[in-house]
Amino acid sequence: MCKGVAVGVPEVTGVDFGGPGSAPLVVLGPSLGTSAATLWGSVAQLLVRNFRVIGWNLPGHGGAPSAAQQFSVADLACGVLSCVDRLATTTVFHYAGTSIGGCVGLQLALDAQPRVRTATLLATGASVGAPADWRERADMVRRAGTAAMYAASAERWFAPGFTSREPEVSSRLLQALLDTDDDAYARVCEAFATFDFTACLSRISTPVLCIAGAHDRATPPETLQRLALGVQRGRLEVLPAAGHLAAAEDPARVADLITRTADAYPG
Repeated sequence: MCKGVAVGVPEVTGVDFGGPGSAPLVVLGPSLGTSAATLWGSVAQLLVRNFRVIGWNLPGHGGAPSAAQQFSVADLACGVLSCVDRLATTTVFHYAGTSIGGCVGLQLALDAQPRVRTATLLATGASVGAPADWRERADMVRRAGTAAMYAASAERWFAPGFTSREPEVSSRLLQALLDTDDDAYARVCEAFATFDFTACLSRISTPVLCIAGAHDRATPPETLQRLALGVQRGRLEVLPAAGHLAAAEDPARVADLITRTADAYPG
């Protein structure tokens, strides 16, 4: 089923980045092992000039409470809608999300289409990785903690040379990984394992911008290209100097692309 199996809607906590109260709303979704503030903070600082901006945190990430039971991407999408309803005065919004946050964006674009004006999806796909690999990672993190993912994430998240050029940015993101609740991280891995939106893409009529990092090995440009071609109104942008976390690696370009996309479809 395209909506997934509803297991239990988790509490999704929000981050209010500010911006004019009467401006269009932008909602920012994080990736596994990051927080909204560490991943999207620099982009949000640029967006608040013209938008009201809200971010959300995965359970057990960024200081958010962990979840008491397993959840699906569809459950996360329901939690995000509840979060938006708590923090914003408007029901409609532009959405941008990375990795699992991008998967949630696909779910929202299908299930809450009247509310989602545009979806900017970074480093994600209709499915991401192999289910067995996600379950293996979940088991490893439950045994050894998120510290077991530190070295691999440092290599996978960023384009070559980024950690040397921007040590403070990369350190904050990797610290957010270490601060993530182990079981919550594992539960997000299991949500990835059950997510496959391939058969649903053609039903998505929301304008979708797909952003790929040229150096992203986890979700390379061809994965985002398939996503852009699969939805009804999709297009692809490839950032030549970015890896998996383009919002942190090239915030000015990402903010500009979100702004241009939102301005093209104001509602």
